[in-house]
Amino acid sequence: MSKVRIPQQDPKERIKNFNEVALGLSEEQALAEAKRCLSCKKALCVPGCPVEIDIPAFISLIKEKRYVEALMKIKEKNSLPAVCGRVCPQEDQCEKACVLARKKIPIGIGYLERFVADFDLRQRQKRPDGEIKKTEPDSIKTKVAVIGSGPAGLTCAADLAKMGYEVTVFESLHKPGGVMVYGIPEFRLPKNIVDTEIKNIGRLGVRIEEDFLVGKTLSMDELRQEGYKAFFIGTGAGLPYFLDIKGENLNGVYSANEFLTRVNLMKSFAFPDYDTPVRIGEKVAVIGAGNVAMDSARCSLRLKAKEVTIVYRRTEAEMPARAEEIERAKEEGIKFELLVNPVEILGNSEGWVESMVCMRNKLGEPDASGRKRPVPIPGSEFTMKVDTIICAIGQGPNPLLLKTVKDLKLNKHGNIETDENLQSSVKGVFAGGDIVTGAATVISAMGAGKKAARGIDSYLKSKKSQVDSR
Repeated sequence: MSKVRIPQQDPKERIKNFNEVALGLSEEQALAEAKRCLSCKKALCVPGCPVEIDIPAFISLIKEKRYVEALMKIKEKNSLPAVCGRVCPQEDQCEKACVLARKKIPIGIGYLERFVADFDLRQRQKRPDGEIKKTEPDSIKTKVAVIGSGPAGLTCAADLAKMGYEVTVFESLHKPGGVMVYGIPEFRLPKNIVDTEIKNIGRLGVRIEEDFLVGKTLSMDELRQEGYKAFFIGTGAGLPYFLDIKGENLNGVYSANEFLTRVNLMKSFAFPDYDTPVRIGEKVAVIGAGNVAMDSARCSLRLKAKEVTIVYRRTEAEMPARAEEIERAKEEGIKFELLVNPVEILGNSEGWVESMVCMRNKLGEPDASGRKRPVPIPGSEFTMKVDTIICAIGQGPNPLLLKTVKDLKLNKHGNIETDENLQSSVKGVFAGGDIVTGAATVISAMGAGKKAARGIDSYLKSKKSQVDSR
């Protein structure tokens, strides 16, 4: 029996709107998919999950139509199930480890996670108060600061709140959610879903301070004076990388970070109802082939670009984007120029992008990433006619906060160095997610948030023990 295929909007219709593409499983489909699960005694899928969900247990509850209990089973480990069910790359994690993956028909674990989360949202079931689990009667007095409200920060905050700590999340923007709000488009992750998940975390007692830039509004030392005993830095990777070629300062060249922030957080797709215009020409080139590149290309199409092309220096086999996102981009008419690298951007007399000079590549030996290195082919230059270019070639850590923390060790890429418990070189300061690893996935950031919460709990208990023993 094959894996269920999730219903989705028709490509000809969805390119005209920003509504969610994947529509979710019906109850009948979810039950059929759940029944395929073998309920393995040694479930290989569980170690494949970065947040350690008991996958066979929640799927068994689905089989019994106990959907709210299935969600509660997920939420024992994962505070953002409706998000993960949509954007987590299960095919490279839990589903890849599924026994049925050997026959290339793994259980649709992500689809089922989304089903129970969405079922609960539709039914408006009240969450049990028992979700908050205090480990010590007096631990509520201990204050912990979480810096950044992306997936790492929210997961860390939720887990610490369940342990009984008083947690405040400090967010520099006017809306919490991090990359889930400013980076991932509405058609992949609706903002009302993110808002609901964040409200659920708030019900655990987590407080969120918006428009609060730690290092500027108040320093970490000043927060210590206000009684915070430990810190988690989960500020992500928000500093865009550029091509470093001639002409990239021309009008019409965007970083994917700026472009997606304008489209998602500032709702430029609804201009003039929202006063954030984004100029998109007729021919758009997106440089890169990760999920961010696919998101940028598909947003451009919905913003009425006539032709959108992904320009990537390797082949499709090396693309870091999820397979289903590549497939959906193709379905929507996105073009792909592979084994191609931009070398210069040309503009008109008014300073706007007019074309892009590219060079063709061939693949050489593997590089540090394990992928074959692109090698330029001499004399293969050609010119692409484009009027908008979006650079989606990665991003690094924003140094604004990091520069204000004394004795904080960074690696050569500017990311925070941590130990096995995700504690930094500064005692009581922990970090996780993209600020440590570089740009990665939502679920890996969540896994780091969980690990850091355990590290913070251990650190604070150890510190309290030392005080009590004096």
